[in-house]
Amino acid sequence: MQPPSSDSADQPSDLFAYAVLLRTLNRELNRSTLDFAHENGLHATDIHALSVIMDSSAGAEAPVTPTRLREELGLTSGAVTACLDRLERSGHVSRVRDSADRRVVHVVYNPEARALARQYFSPLARATETARGKFTPAELTTIAAFLQALNTELAAEREQ
Repeated sequence: MQPPSSDSADQPSDLFAYAVLLRTLNRELNRSTLDFAHENGLHATDIHALSVIMDSSAGAEAPVTPTRLREELGLTSGAVTACLDRLERSGHVSRVRDSADRRVVHVVYNPEARALARQYFSPLARATETARGKFTPAELTTIAAFLQALNTELAAEREQ
C-alpha cells in the first residue's frame, strides 16, 4: 500500500496529505485516551505520564523517576508530584525507592492497572493488528522506520 502521492488527482501535496493523516490518527488516539482518563477519574497529564511509565517498563530504558517524567512531560516538579499523587491514589502506580540509593524513587505501573488499561484499549490493539495485516513485513518495516524517524525529528525540534 502506497502513501498518498502528489501525482494523484484527488490528493494535495504529500506533506499536506501526511499532515491530515497524522492529525486524524492523533484525534482518534486522543479520543480513546481521554475517554479512558474520564472513566478512571484521571487528568490528560496523568495519561501522558502513564504512557511514559508503560513505555519505559516495556523496553530496555531506565526506570522512570519523577525527574524523568518532569523532563518528558515538560512539567514543573510540583506538577509531577501532583500527577504522581493522583496516579498513586487511584492505584495506577507505586513509588518505589531504589535499593542501591534510597534517595532515588522509581515509578512503577501497577499490574492491576496495566491489565485495566490493556482491557480498555483492546479495541485499539485489534484495530492496529487488523491494519498491520494489510501490509507486508517489508512495508511494516518501512512504516516503523518512518514513525521512528518522525519521532526523532520531533524530539530534536522540541530540544531546539
